[in-house]
Amino acid sequence: MASKVAVDEFLSHKKLALVRLAAQSPVMGVSMKDELSPKGYDVSIVYLSARETDPTLEDVKGKVEGAIIAVPKTRCAAAVSEAIEAGSPRLWIQAGCDSDEALALAEEKGIPVVHGACVLMYAEPVKSVHAFHRWLWKTLGLLAK
Repeated sequence: MASKVAVDEFLSHKKLALVRLAAQSPVMGVSMKDELSPKGYDVSIVYLSARETDPTLEDVKGKVEGAIIAVPKTRCAAAVSEAIEAGSPRLWIQAGCDSDEALALAEEKGIPVVHGACVLMYAEPVKSVHAFHRWLWKTLGLLAK
């Protein structure tokens, strides 16, 4: 997990890409976008395994200030690589998605990464189940400091 400074720095940028595996995958991408948008974030959903008409990181190159990676751990390094190639200056790898290979790749390229936590626990205002999750992490001493 990154420091509170790294978390705050990532969240200070409002134009983000949300990287999902594929349009047909059962990942919570749309609901994540729906939760971030009212908080002032402009979130573009893009796909790692894109069909011909699906948006990709290349489509948002130069238009986003960071990428949230929400793909299976086995595809995380590929997503990080594509995000770096598309010029993403910072990454948030959702809890449970990070791999040692992905983290090493970002470090090698000098790309700051927040990982090991859900972005919805930190993007203010934190509501619903995410507020409980945040409280629990704070109580257990796991919240970024």
